[in-house]
Amino acid sequence: MADIFERDLAGEFISTDDPEYEMLYGAIMDTMNKCRELNNGIHSDEEIREIFSEIIGEEVDETFTLMPPFYIDYGKNLKIGKNVLIQQLCTFMDRGGITLEDGVFIAPKVNLTTLNHDFNPENRSATQAKPIVLKKNVWVGIGATILPGVTVGENSIVGAGSVVTKDVPDNTIVAGNPAKFIKRIDE
Repeated sequence: MADIFERDLAGEFISTDDPEYEMLYGAIMDTMNKCRELNNGIHSDEEIREIFSEIIGEEVDETFTLMPPFYIDYGKNLKIGKNVLIQQLCTFMDRGGITLEDGVFIAPKVNLTTLNHDFNPENRSATQAKPIVLKKNVWVGIGATILPGVTVGENSIVGAGSVVTKDVPDNTIVAGNPAKFIKRIDE
């Protein structure tokens, strides 16, 4: 039988009544404490990469750049490529899995959330996770939000303040709430 972490990543509804919920909650609290360490004080780029690697459970490439403060709920379901830049005040909810491929550029105040709550009011505290994938060379503009289950294609741009609810094809600019097609990059 799968544990709560596997079931969560697989997209099952996870309720606060789940017998294993305390394990998940404990892991989230551990990650939040690591984020406090990351976000307090002044750290060198090397120290930032070291703390961040502890948060996600694997070493990030030396080309990775993070500008704290940064917030993440679980951490262990975040995969980072090379030459990735994450600017300050971003919030990632990665329980459903977030992949940032090589060359991804994340502007300040970006939210990547893989979680949604059950629509049933009787079970509203339950969450369901779906992955987010940002393909190579994606640029996400300041204050944008990308919702569960979205893939943003290679070289694409998400405009500032956008809310992305659907997949974005390669080489495309989208913007707005909800984000809509603006133009192809290669036109």
